Formats: sequence, structure tokens, C-alpha cells
Amino acid sequence: MIGPGRHETPRLLLDEMFSPVIAEALAGRGIEVTAVAATAELRAMSDVDLFEWAAAGGYHLVTENVKDFARLLSAAQGTGKKAPGVLFTNSRCFPRSRRNPGPLIAALDAWLGAPAHPSEDWLQPT
Repeated sequence: MIGPGRHETPRLLLDEMFSPVIAEALAGRGIEVTAVAATAELRAMSDVDLFEWAAAGGYHLVTENVKDFARLLSAAQGTGKKAPGVLFTNSRCFPRSRRNPGPLIAALDAWLGAPAHPSEDWLQPT
């Protein structure tokens, strides 16, 4: 049970565009995270299947794929179907670089520390 003023830390599912290095860094901080790029079963899934897998596992899906996942989230919410949280990012704010994943890691860490985690959100630089 979570006491007053406390919240559960969401589980994260990093979409295929994100390096597993990011997941490793977050896991090292005690965050439950799965990287699609590091998981053969997930890499083979369509966006629809990945969305449903994330929902079934109680994940927040971190993705740059606004077009597809915003549509899937809206459709699920419109029908009352179980949906994961979706956290959108932008490659201009968070360049996909294996050499410098620090800004994305810091932003995810800050987002996870927030008291609320909406079902749809945009990650902001710290």
C-alpha cells in the first residue's frame, strides 16, 4: 500500500528507437524498465501488439511514434479498452545518441519522480 504523499513508480517500456543503454542506466537506478531493442520478442511485434503488451504489463510506453500510439491510445480510451500510459518524446529535444543518453535519462528520472503520471504525456528536458 502506498502511504499519503507517495506514489508508485511506473514501469517503463522503451520503444525500439531507444538504445538499451538507456534501459540499463535506469535499471541501475532501481527503475523497472524494458527496452524493445534488447528484447527479440518485442522487436518482432507490430505497434498494435506492442501497445497491448504494454497495457497488459502495466507499462508506460516511451516513444517518439506520436502518429501511431496517439491513435491507439485514443481508440482504447474511447472504447474503455485497457491501455498503457504513453510518454511521448521528441528527437530534437532528446537526440538518439548512444554517446550521450544523459539528457533523456535525466528527463525520464525527473518524470518518474513527479507525483502524477498521466496516461498521455510529453517528456520535457530538465
